Amino acid sequence: MQHLRMPSRSKLGLLFLHALPLDGSMWAGQGKLLPNSTYTPTLYSLGASVEDWAASALRQVREERLIVVGCSVGGSCALEVAAAAPERVAALVLIGTKARHNPNSQLYASALDLITEQGLEAAWAAFWAPLFSQKASSAAVNAAKEIFNRQSANDIANGIAAFHTRPSRDQFLSRFSGSLTVVSGEDDVAPGVEVSTKQAASASKGTLEIIPECGHYVPLEKPEYLNKILRDVISAHGTI
Repeated sequence: MQHLRMPSRSKLGLLFLHALPLDGSMWAGQGKLLPNSTYTPTLYSLGASVEDWAASALRQVREERLIVVGCSVGGSCALEVAAAAPERVAALVLIGTKARHNPNSQLYASALDLITEQGLEAAWAAFWAPLFSQKASSAAVNAAKEIFNRQSANDIANGIAAFHTRPSRDQFLSRFSGSLTVVSGEDDVAPGVEVSTKQAASASKGTLEIIPECGHYVPLEKPEYLNKILRDVISAHGTI
């Protein structure tokens, strides 16, 4: 697990859960928001499912009150954290996350086959490179590719398995008592603005943030926009 700094028991905890095919280092641009109480675990080795990942992440966080921020499959993991410990999660921030899951065994199998038969580079080109906005900076795309290149084929396959076997949690959003902030890049196609809008509207304390000229990987494409959103969430819930 990666700590940005040693945590403090007295403060609100900030738990970041990363997207496929990246790792906890994708949150480097958010490290100064709550530097003494910030966690950025890399999820692949924490178990075979998003439920396993959530349970492990919760065990690593010392603070009793949490803001949980997840991108893509990390957002699915964030939902599992909130479902497992709703009394601890003051706020959820879901970035490029689709709460509803309709399993597609054919798509799942084809993704694993592509990695096995053609390798990780082919998978990057097929699945993840297209998720960036066409207006994304080369620096953002290159940073993501550098993180991706550090991952093993086994870890990526484990992440794909967790993504495709995750529970459907769309009904949970209406029951969640904390605040929900749904963030979508304007150019995101997975799940996109329409789905994100509906998810935000389904929650009793839901808000929607659309990031202009941005795709799926908001923390890398538009970190300054995301940080403003997160500062507002932190301010709303306090740090002690």
